[in-house]
Amino acid sequence: MVLLDSFFSPTGTFFWICGIIASLGLVLGYVPQAIQTIRTRKTDDIALPTFLMIGIGGIAFMLQGIMLGIFGEGFAIFWTNLITTVCSVIIFGIKMYNDYWSKDAKNKKGKK
Repeated sequence: MVLLDSFFSPTGTFFWICGIIASLGLVLGYVPQAIQTIRTRKTDDIALPTFLMIGIGGIAFMLQGIMLGIFGEGFAIFWTNLITTVCSVIIFGIKMYNDYWSKDAKNKKGKK
């Protein structure tokens, strides 16, 4: 029973396995979207508030990971959210450029 208690404890193996699986799921979900957005520069179907909030949430989780220790208990939290926040910032920047600063966006707003 002691073996199972240590396996499922917050510092046990199961805790780390769940963290790594969650990290891989998040990173593998965001990186392809960022790559696709960088390649195509198409952001018409992306909701701006979504990536803004994801970026803010990622920064908050990175701070939590720093407080837990980026090479200790906060390893998965920090590094996963660093990667997803960078992807979110890239997508957010491209979206802002496309919607507000590109010549096409200014022309579209003028025609309406």
